[in-house]
Amino acid sequence: MSQTMDKLAELAGNLWWSWDTQATALFAGLAPSRWPQVLHNPVALLAELTPMEREHIQSDPLTGEIVDAVYERFLAWMKQEDTWAAGRGLPRVLYLSMEFGLHESMRIYSGGLGVLAGDHVRSASDLGLDFRGVGLLYSSGYFRQVLDDGKQLAAYPNVDRTRLPITPVLGRDGAPIRISIPDGEREYQASAWRLQVGRVHLYLLDANLPENPPELREVTRSLYGGDTRMRLRQEILLGIGGVRLLQALGESVDVVHLNEGHCAFAPMEMLRQAQALDPSATHAQIRERVVFTTHTPVPAGHDRFGWDMVDAHLGAWRSQAGWSPGALMDLGRVDPSDLDEPLCMTVLALRMARASNGVSALHGQVSREMWAKVDTPKPIGHITNGVHPTYWMAPAMQEMLDTHLPKWRAHWQDRAFWTEGLATLDDGALWQTRQTLKEQLLTQVHAHTGQRLDPKALLIGFARRFAPYKRADLVFSDAQRLQKILEGGASLVFAGKAHPRDTLGQELLARVVRWSRDPRFKGQVAFLPGYEMQHGRWMTSGSDLWLNNPRRPREASGTSGQKVVLNGGLNCSILDGWWPEAFDGDNGFAIGDTRDWADTQAQDVHDAEALYTLLEKEILPSFQDSSDWLRRVKHSMATGVPVFNTHRMVAEYAETMYRS
Repeated sequence: MSQTMDKLAELAGNLWWSWDTQATALFAGLAPSRWPQVLHNPVALLAELTPMEREHIQSDPLTGEIVDAVYERFLAWMKQEDTWAAGRGLPRVLYLSMEFGLHESMRIYSGGLGVLAGDHVRSASDLGLDFRGVGLLYSSGYFRQVLDDGKQLAAYPNVDRTRLPITPVLGRDGAPIRISIPDGEREYQASAWRLQVGRVHLYLLDANLPENPPELREVTRSLYGGDTRMRLRQEILLGIGGVRLLQALGESVDVVHLNEGHCAFAPMEMLRQAQALDPSATHAQIRERVVFTTHTPVPAGHDRFGWDMVDAHLGAWRSQAGWSPGALMDLGRVDPSDLDEPLCMTVLALRMARASNGVSALHGQVSREMWAKVDTPKPIGHITNGVHPTYWMAPAMQEMLDTHLPKWRAHWQDRAFWTEGLATLDDGALWQTRQTLKEQLLTQVHAHTGQRLDPKALLIGFARRFAPYKRADLVFSDAQRLQKILEGGASLVFAGKAHPRDTLGQELLARVVRWSRDPRFKGQVAFLPGYEMQHGRWMTSGSDLWLNNPRRPREASGTSGQKVVLNGGLNCSILDGWWPEAFDGDNGFAIGDTRDWADTQAQDVHDAEALYTLLEKEILPSFQDSSDWLRRVKHSMATGVPVFNTHRMVAEYAETMYRS
């Protein structure tokens, strides 16, 4: 193999390429027609190159120069010593998460929790933290969405691991590592794979091994698939397996970060191991090494397991540790004296962490109220979510800023820089960039739906999980009024999935699909099927206005609107999640108010009226006056970009949560 092909293979093996625009363009340019077919996966692309294509790549001087330039920049970046974290004396961190949204070709994510975890890892890499992650490698991942007569069907295609940028994790003997995982009176085996995310090692545990019984090989078949027993087994594998993996690798960490309650068995395994070495080790000592982030503001959204199931799967493990039969259950009960109360993974995590946080100021408040009866070491705080800046900012926007706002990449948390720089940004350049991004989205809409939407109209985007509380169909509450609004110069594009077991969510999605096919909205409303991360990039970069209308306060944070800010779009949102911290009256639009509603039907009526009035009286008039719209866009970017990014977020975790 030539040096050029060797360098391409090395670049493809590290997801750094996915947030470097030149590296992404390099791979896309090798075989442009095939790039979308392989889900923008360079490992798969290189495997599919014909001998003639390989020969051209190896012999073409221009291609060689481009590969050399990208490769040299990659090496320099990997060896960079003057990172943000350098010299700060920060601890070594293990980050556990059930899902990681890193790229559409790595189907180990379902939605917001995973995408946030992926952005967290990317920024930890960029900032130079001593950081590693552990998750699960699913053989079919989360489901792929197929629409049949407007209804969602779930497909679970198997993943070909030879086409992924992963390598087997080897033990000290040079053989693929094996980790023992408890399951009742027996233990089964898990292997591990390494995924390189910039400077960060992400380890993915895998139970699909020939030596395991068929029902245990299924543990890593699909994300959030199966029944409650399967969920418990997955969380045992993640928590206990993650700790055992690091022990087998001889890697020590100072802090274990539990990303949601799924990971709460990790500190219990840490305690078991500590007491095996020193019987005097206590919960308090382990707790000093654990931090916890909760993402769910709804009590029903937290995993709970009854005594019979927990004892069946962890009874032997608990007995080996010398703990009483009720010890584990009691730690996970709000009221330990209530023997009928199931083990709640969030309660277990709260009790086993020295510090816990919600993901926005409002969510922190909601979480403190929700878990007020749980005796935690300190009150639940908050660190507001962000998004990884260069992964979610479209190449066209990055190129425009390179020309008109030099050195912007070095000023992610500098509000004065963004305020001053955007004040002098040329309106024509910004408007043209916005039109380019909109055209890219409209091209995808036409390719996938056959619909041609007006490029001059205000393009309103809505893309997220189709959970009922997110009210995807709120804008259709008064179809006649909406029709007039759209005829006045607007269009709507929807995308998203409903969980396969969420019947109400699937019905909601089907209603929105039907609205998109209603003759009254022809050429004005579209539903983009097959939602994956690339759809999220198209939608958040191409939409002029981002619509977000959950029932307050059900949105923990939400980050899609933050991606829109990066790309020069505006938000129109309920004052929920991150938006109350961002909205200042002039950098977007707020639907409704902050009152508490006991009557959800009355809340829906009120919020729909507020949304229609905003569209009619403020949003459309502003868009039709391009100077006013661009003034708002610049103000939105100046107030949002330096605050709602994961560089700021991860730095805040490092300084306030990881540092004891």
